[in-house]
Amino acid sequence: MPKLNLTIAEQLRRNFVALISLVIAVSSLSYTSWRHEQTEENHNHRMAAFETLLKLGELQQLVFHRHYDKAEDKGNPRTGWSYVLTIRDLTTLMPEPVPQSADQLVETWGDHWEGLGKSQQSADTITEAVDATRNQTLILLNSLK
Repeated sequence: MPKLNLTIAEQLRRNFVALISLVIAVSSLSYTSWRHEQTEENHNHRMAAFETLLKLGELQQLVFHRHYDKAEDKGNPRTGWSYVLTIRDLTTLMPEPVPQSADQLVETWGDHWEGLGKSQQSADTITEAVDATRNQTLILLNSLK
């Protein structure tokens, strides 16, 4: 007849392999969940970064059309507003300093869009803000693993 009053030490010794297996299973599940979250976050950052780069390119093209080509049909400031606001929205999905750079771009656009086609300083200031946001986005992309 088995002895029912086993001590805790005896129970641990008898079930040692099962307990170790349980610890390994729980830690493996925790690591897998954490890794999946990291992968998903990196994926979201990548997708937002690529879309941001595309919109930055379109905004830069609009600036060139408006300022250098004097093509008002291709350089409509309302379209520029939609680009900068979309860029700001996309960068909210990314870590700092990218959103801060996009906020600066929106502010710069708001201060200088009316000078496009008239003032070289306005075109240069907007281009610098676009480049700053582009550079921050590229630094983020290069940091993702």
